[in-house]
Amino acid sequence: MGTPEFPNLGKHCSVGECNQIDFLPFTCDRCDHVFCLQHRSYTTHQCPNANMKDVTVLICPLCAQGVRLNPSEDPNITWDTHVNTDCDPSNYQKVTKKQKCPVPGCRETLTFSNTTRCKDCTKEHCLKHRFGPDHKCPGPRTVDSGLPFVNMLRRSQKAETCPNSSNKNSYSWWSSSLVNAATNFKSSAEAGMQKLSIATSQAFQKAKDGMSPNSSGSSGGLVEECVHCPARFSTVGALIEHVEKSHLKNQQPRRGQVTVDVCPKCSKAFRDPVLLVEHVERDHGGTSRA
Repeated sequence: MGTPEFPNLGKHCSVGECNQIDFLPFTCDRCDHVFCLQHRSYTTHQCPNANMKDVTVLICPLCAQGVRLNPSEDPNITWDTHVNTDCDPSNYQKVTKKQKCPVPGCRETLTFSNTTRCKDCTKEHCLKHRFGPDHKCPGPRTVDSGLPFVNMLRRSQKAETCPNSSNKNSYSWWSSSLVNAATNFKSSAEAGMQKLSIATSQAFQKAKDGMSPNSSGSSGGLVEECVHCPARFSTVGALIEHVEKSHLKNQQPRRGQVTVDVCPKCSKAFRDPVLLVEHVERDHGGTSRA
């Protein structure tokens, strides 16, 4: 079998009556034998393990669940095991009962291909009633952003207007209690906001006057001290006015006083420093040494 170059080329068919050499043989995935093209199928070579990998599922008529049969086990034993352990007859109605369109008068059965879910009411309908006006959609639920006790107050007021209500006294008590609670809450909130505004105004005024909040009791409120004399002032503005009047008055030049620059070589005076520089460069050769 084969050639000197390829000694393992080709194999004989495992069927005794055939025994044909095939250079492209087929290996059965159940019995692992080699067969030719004619006997490659399970039926032609009568494979004993043909049903070992088959998947057979039976639907239980009691619970409508699938029961897989084991090839190596008797089907009667598999069925008895399912009935005694997993079988639940109450599940039969849930599985077999088909859902229908909820629109009155519509008997359309809802399946995978003809079912739509409304985005507003989140209910499933058939394709014929998929639009809101067709199935009388109430629309999306509105989220109430108000306080919970306000809704309770409204419901209690509506209940009071009903003449046949037997719990009229209890509803009126609830409404009065809620009104009192709301009034107290509002008044306390207004008082807190008023206190906050007063404290904020005082803090801004103190910052504007140059005072710190904790220094009002020290030195009688005089917190700004002059660096030239021991005088103390309550505000920065008063301190600046004192310094300008008392300490900067003597340092200002007198009216009519002229400042001159003297040449170091010839003692000639000049009012403008530029003229002094030009004089030194022109008359003294650019040097100011005496």
